[in-house]
Parts: sequence; structure tokens; C-alpha cells
Amino acid sequence: MSDLVPLLVTVPLLGAALTLIFGRRRSLQVAVSILTLSVTFVLAIVLLIAVDLGTPLAVSVAGWPLPFGIVLYVDRLAALLVAVSSAVLLAVLLFSVGQGAADGDDETPVSIFHPSYLILAAGIFNAFIAGDLFNLYVGFEILLVASYVLITLGGTKARIRSGVVYIVVSLVSSILFLSSIAVIYGALGTVNMAQIAERMVELPSDVQLVIHVLLVLAFAIKAAVFPLSFWLPDSYPTAPAPVTAVFAGLLTKVGVYALIRTETQLFHESDLNTPLLIVALATMLVGILGAVAQAELKRILSFTLVSHVGYMIFGLAIATEEAVGATIYYMVHHIVVQTTLFLAVGLIERRAGSTSILRVKGLFTAAPLLAALYFIPALNLGGLPPFSGFIGKYALFEAAARVGTPLMFTVIAAGIITSLLTLYALMRAWNLAFWREEEDSSETEARIQHLADAPAADDESERRAIPHIMSTATIGMVAVTVGLTVFAGPIYDVCERIGQSLLKPISLVQLEDVEGES
Repeated sequence: MSDLVPLLVTVPLLGAALTLIFGRRRSLQVAVSILTLSVTFVLAIVLLIAVDLGTPLAVSVAGWPLPFGIVLYVDRLAALLVAVSSAVLLAVLLFSVGQGAADGDDETPVSIFHPSYLILAAGIFNAFIAGDLFNLYVGFEILLVASYVLITLGGTKARIRSGVVYIVVSLVSSILFLSSIAVIYGALGTVNMAQIAERMVELPSDVQLVIHVLLVLAFAIKAAVFPLSFWLPDSYPTAPAPVTAVFAGLLTKVGVYALIRTETQLFHESDLNTPLLIVALATMLVGILGAVAQAELKRILSFTLVSHVGYMIFGLAIATEEAVGATIYYMVHHIVVQTTLFLAVGLIERRAGSTSILRVKGLFTAAPLLAALYFIPALNLGGLPPFSGFIGKYALFEAAARVGTPLMFTVIAAGIITSLLTLYALMRAWNLAFWREEEDSSETEARIQHLADAPAADDESERRAIPHIMSTATIGMVAVTVGLTVFAGPIYDVCERIGQSLLKPISLVQLEDVEGES
């Protein structure tokens, strides 16, 4: 079974090479991309079942002995995230295929898009299964290089400007991460996460704290944790709809994943839980207040993305098995729901020619299916029962209440306020874009006039037909969001087992099991 582990990275890279070779043949590129992500999804499901029933799988690439070899490691957490990510990437790919077929690839040029998209997938998967910090860094750099291409597709002025900001911030984060790796190697003589966990306790507490803070800062930038989240709301909304959807769903979660590994596996003596709780509270409130002040749907969703990262940092800072399990469940929920909402907004933009809630009207009558495709995941993100958003938040609040400190209850209150304001911002947008009719009175217009100066409120584009494949992909993602609720029991059970395994005092990789494997 361990022989399947390297395929999670090599299959997408091979697919990217093939799509580059078939650069002038759209149908072959599409077929290769769909097949690649489908195979990866199946592999991830097989590995998830295997590690859930057995033990984690570790492979030392090319048989090099530790600490020189590169270790690929798949436990329940890595397998679950690869499975969810590959499913989301496949759905967004189908959405982009429909968009490209309808628009002549002006938004997502097929010769560039498919290789970059599969390289992005390879970087994400590599980050999830990395067994050492340097390989995790390599995974980040692979996905970032691909994302630089994807975020600037089309070459418009707005995309180039936001792409430059995104690149600069990413480079700063990468420099911090690489500096952290250098300090760790100098202090411990290894970058393997298992050996770091075993040797970290030998360092003085102040050195541990410096290393800990450096890693948290590097990953917090990538995860868009306040106050290091300033770059995200201006970067994501300008990209093509499928790119924005996959970025919003996955890229910040790779940073959250790295924080989870760091906090649960590497630092048992160095405790930053209290600062993380304060940061989580600020991330929730500042992010959602930014969303309420927006008049453009993609910017509203971008700010809610920032605010809901705060829930994951909150669960991580509680630092109990129940809280970590709830964090993993909420992370899976957010990947799926946030991606779905951005796909729905992409359909709104095509149908209405705008994503400004000041301009879009009457869509409920004109496109009732589109109204449902936005409404269901919006309720889910807002945490309305019985959806998965409510289940994840309730589990986080329950875990915090069991700890019972005043700060925990303060963050619980902030989480409830954030959830209510999320529901308000998304339902206000739904009411204005779908429920408001063209002949509505000027009284409604007056109530929202204060949003007229919000960024991008006046942007308009050409109205275009919605291809069936784009609608089908979005319907499929909405169905998955509902599935997270219907099958919440077994999914949450897996997440609970992940929480229990992450906080056990065992090595991340059993070194004796990977020596000499290839």
C-alpha cells in the first residue's frame, strides 16, 4: 500500500507534463486533467481507508536513509485533505472547462491553464503528505509558482496589480519559512518532523519559542490570519472565477494545515495557545466586519474567508483532542462550502454581468436555480442548523466551554457574533441580488446607498449564457455541501480519530519503518 503514496504527487506532475505536450489540443488536455484528478481522488480514498483501518504509511523516497531521505507520510489527516482537495479541484476543473468552451478561453487559456492547474494540485498534495519541513517548503513553492500564473491569467491591469501584491506577500512568507528551516537545522541537525519533535525538548525554552514564533508567522501569512491577512481581499476577487474558487477553498487551508502540524506535532513544551486565541478572536471579528462593509460579492466572500479562518485557529488554540477533531471537520466544511459559493458567484457574474449587490436585481425570477445554488451554501457558511457549518461551530464552542476560561468564553461570544454577521452579510446580498425587483421603490436603494463607495461596486461586464457543465459542476458541489450534513456522523468520527492521533505523544514517522523503503 505504501507504494501508492508517491503517486499522489507524481500523477499530477505527469498529467501536467502531458497537458503541456498537448498544448494545442483542447480535448486531450481536458481529458488528461480530468483523468489525473480522478485517479488522485481514488488513490486518496484508498489510502484514507487503509490508514483509518491500520497505521500511517511512510515512504523514504529512493530508499535514502534518514535523516538524508525525503519522507512522504500519509496519516488520516493527510489522506482526508488530499481526498477533499482532489474532489474540489475536479469540480472546479469541470467548471473551468465549461467557461473555456463558452468564452473561447479568454479567461482561462487552455494551453496555460491546465498545466498550471495540475502543478498547483501537485504542490497542494505534496504539502499535505510532506514528512519533513523542507519538503513542505517545496510543496508550498510548487503551488505558489503555479498560483502566480493562475492569478494573472488574462493579463488585465487589476489582475497584474493584485498578482504583484500576492507574489510579494508570498515571497515574504517563503523567506520566513526558509529562515525557520535554517534555524531548526542549525539547532537540531535535521528537518525531519519526527526527529524535530523528539529533539525539540532538548533546546532551551527561549530558542524553542523563537523557532515556534518564526514558523507560526510564516504559516499565518499563508493562512491569512489577522493582521497578516491584508493581502487576500484585494488579490482573490480579481482572478477568473474558477481560479478564485480554488484559491479560496484550498490555498489558505494549506497554511492552516501547516499550523496544525506545527502546533500538535512539533512543540509540546512551547505554548502559544493564549496568543493564538487572541489572534483567532481578532481574525473572526475584523474579517466579518470587513465583509459587512462590502458591496461586491467576491469581496464579501473574501472577507468571510478571512473571518472563518479564525474558527480554525480558535480550535487549534483550544488544544484538546475534541477541539482538534472539530477543527479538522470545520476545515473540510469550509473548503467545500467556500469553493461552492465562489462558483455560484461566478454564475451570477455571467448571468447578471456584475457581482455588485448595488446593480444586480431580480435574479430569483430570472434564474431560480441560481438562487438556490447560492442560498444553500450561504446558509451553511452562516452556521444555520442543521448544516455542517452549525455542526462544526457547535463542536468548537463545546470544546472551548469544557476548558471554561474567561478568554475561551470571550472567543465563543466572538464566534457567535461572527456567525450571525456572516448570515447577515450573505443574506443581505441574496435579498438584494435575487429578491429585489427592478421596480422596487427608491427606499430600498436609499438603505444601501452607504455602500456606493465600496471597492469595485461599479464594475460591470458583458452578460453571458451559462453552459450546462458550469451549472452541473456547481450543483455537484452544492450536493457535496449537503452531504457533509447528511453524513456528518461518519465524517466527524474520522475527524475525531484524527484529533486523538495528532495529540498522542508518538513520533510523526516511525523511523524504523521507513528506513530503506522506496
